[in-house]
Amino acid sequence: MSMNLKVGSLAPEFKAKAYVGGQFKDVSLKDYQGKWVCLFFYPLDFTFVCPTEIRGFASKEAEFKEMGCQILGCSTDSEYSHKAWFEKDLPEVKFPVLADTAHQVSKDYQVLIEEKGIALRGTFLVDPKGVLQWMSVNALGVGRSVDEVLRTLQALKTGELCPVDWKPGKATIKT
Repeated sequence: MSMNLKVGSLAPEFKAKAYVGGQFKDVSLKDYQGKWVCLFFYPLDFTFVCPTEIRGFASKEAEFKEMGCQILGCSTDSEYSHKAWFEKDLPEVKFPVLADTAHQVSKDYQVLIEEKGIALRGTFLVDPKGVLQWMSVNALGVGRSVDEVLRTLQALKTGELCPVDWKPGKATIKT
């Protein structure tokens, strides 16, 4: 399925094995219909920048949940690799982490580096109707800002026009 991924289009559906708090489960985008979804991709388990980002998302998980948003992590590693790494180094992570071993989810979200078999640091916010509302993709060596992802979610949820550096409690733009 090759499509041009863009904000305002339906987010690509997926179904994948996931590591979720000590267990393996099948997880799909449809499971979260009616909720916001923050899907973030990272290159590899057992690396250097990735755990800083994953811990960042874990530390803000309650805030995302308050906003009606489910966090989903994803890499091309297996669910067994996720289990080994998360149990050893990241026990605080409770959200599902997809095992995109067939590389289909990464391909559909256009973050796969085919020759390396790994994903770029892509982040996607999908609304409760399954429409992609925001996306950002970082180079492999640069970690993303979880605070900015949360701020963007908060802005999107206002349904209003939000000026530069808008934060909750600040005025939106009235037209």
